[in-house]
Amino acid sequence: MADRSDAERMRALNARLAAARPDAPRPHMEEHYSQAQLAWRMVVELVAGLGIGFGIGYGLDVLLGTTPWLMVIFVFLGFAAGVKTMIASAQEAQGTASLKAALEEPGAGAPTKDEDR
Repeated sequence: MADRSDAERMRALNARLAAARPDAPRPHMEEHYSQAQLAWRMVVELVAGLGIGFGIGYGLDVLLGTTPWLMVIFVFLGFAAGVKTMIASAQEAQGTASLKAALEEPGAGAPTKDEDR
């Protein structure tokens, strides 16, 4: 019987604490931290695109003996891919990505210019 009264007291205490606590918005530091995470994610995506483009271009240049032409071309392609990924991440962070398309195909879902927002 003592256990039952302790459980009831705990429920009553939790209810009083929940009623006393206001639904406060997230502290500024948490919001700032998530924005920093988003910024680093976008930087990493751009650098990864450049690095992958450089690696593919340099590898093909070594194999084909066309130094430095393919490396330059693939660095620009990697930069374009990185920027495209950064834009998709920004749209995802703003909540404008299409949930249905994202579920059907991973990495998809960013609205196109033809779609209504």
